Amino acid sequence: MKNRRCHLPKALGVVLFLIFISTIQAFSQQNSVGIFEGQTDVGKPAQSGSAIFDAENQRYTLSGSGSNMWAERDEFHFVWKRLRGNFILQTQAQFVGKGVEAHRKIGWMVRSTLEPNSAHVNATVHGDGLTSLQYRKTAGGITEEIKSPVKGADIIQLEKRGNNYVMSVARFGDTFTDSQISDMPLGDEVYVGLYVCSHNQAVTEKAVYQNTRIIIPAAENFVPYRDYIGSNLEIMDMATGSRKIIYTSPDSLQAPNWTKDGKTLIYNSKGKLFGFDLATKIPRVIDTDFATGNNNDHVLSFDGKWLGISHHSRDDGNKSIIYVVPVGGGKPRRVTAKGHSYLHGWSPDGKFLIYTAERNGEFDIYKIPSAGGEEVNLTNSKGLDDGSEYAPDGKYIYFNSARSGTMQLWRMKADGSNPEQLTNDEFNNWFPHLSPNGKWVVFLSFLKEVSPNDHPFYKQVYLRLMPVQGGQAKVIAYVYGGQGTINVPSWSPDSKKIAFISNTQMK
Repeated sequence: MKNRRCHLPKALGVVLFLIFISTIQAFSQQNSVGIFEGQTDVGKPAQSGSAIFDAENQRYTLSGSGSNMWAERDEFHFVWKRLRGNFILQTQAQFVGKGVEAHRKIGWMVRSTLEPNSAHVNATVHGDGLTSLQYRKTAGGITEEIKSPVKGADIIQLEKRGNNYVMSVARFGDTFTDSQISDMPLGDEVYVGLYVCSHNQAVTEKAVYQNTRIIIPAAENFVPYRDYIGSNLEIMDMATGSRKIIYTSPDSLQAPNWTKDGKTLIYNSKGKLFGFDLATKIPRVIDTDFATGNNNDHVLSFDGKWLGISHHSRDDGNKSIIYVVPVGGGKPRRVTAKGHSYLHGWSPDGKFLIYTAERNGEFDIYKIPSAGGEEVNLTNSKGLDDGSEYAPDGKYIYFNSARSGTMQLWRMKADGSNPEQLTNDEFNNWFPHLSPNGKWVVFLSFLKEVSPNDHPFYKQVYLRLMPVQGGQAKVIAYVYGGQGTINVPSWSPDSKKIAFISNTQMK
């Protein structure tokens, strides 16, 4: 009996401890929402809010009440994550229903604490369309505001750069308009998240957030082509603009292209090529024999049987040489005699490859028989010509060129004649990719701060869409990426989706 009396409290303690741990775990799982750690009602509004994550569609639905987010005190529902250092927050947001109050609010919030009087910065869109950067510099201080000229924004981005915060907003399809507040030291660790405030204690408002990203950018001192950050493999529905992250990796994944059967995405990483099975979500290495120095210039033939690759050959001074290999893998067959040669397209009949080549100190576009043979120079203007791709009917070759002083999109006839400029704007535009149905061109746009001759890693870029004959381009994705995002043809065979890479620090 002594032994039993002696061990009973210890056993009971273990049981109670396990119950306690299980309760904590259950509580944590219940309150974590998607990429966020928890959710709470800040300021104790009269009606409790909620946040739900739809994992299938990667959307957040928030409901919240609260009298206001202004003056010295806030009331709202908040789904949050704690972060340190610099970050970029992106989302596409909209209210559900007509609503009651003109000044109900949705957007991004960064707070020092979860107390209702906390110092904070928030990018907010009101029910009446007012879009503003609001902030409280000290706990218990008065809230201040910078109004944006954009009304009714649904694309909301908030970036932390040290103690500076930049709000970038747009209506979907437009480019960003920025507002900035400096000298906002909110602390080493902050609460970051999405919110809803009804501006009326008797009312609960609801909002839906999609394409939500928390991005940790590359360090300012990173060295290109030596230092890399993580990658998201994404698919976007062209009709709705809805994006899904289907795979993440701490490594640099680059340039996904779609196989003819629509079942696999092919991308490069660490010099190798991978086939990503869309059904199983599992990547596998594609056997390319000796070719293990592949860059992101890899292209599938129109019939889907062959894969053209650009491999940095040690026998050629590590210059990029073009080869072809069966799509399932095998020993590559060399096509170009010398480098650098960077592949970009196949002719629809499979008889020719087109590529950018460095010859005599100039980078121009060439074509060569896919079976091998003499190369033919198609462009010879001063300035970089790159990113060549045949139209599905074979009549035109689309490409990007810096011949006008900035990098813009052009097209020429298949024999290189009659070049015509398709874009002429403030951006540096790269890599035109034509939809299989021949109607649209999707391309990558860098801001003017980037050199026209460069397409670097880890920048804020736009994916844009325009008709094949040129015309008004609209933004279809707001992305942290650049090099490797969409270097190769990335449309699905039915022209309904595109695949691309976005980046964030994961290690």
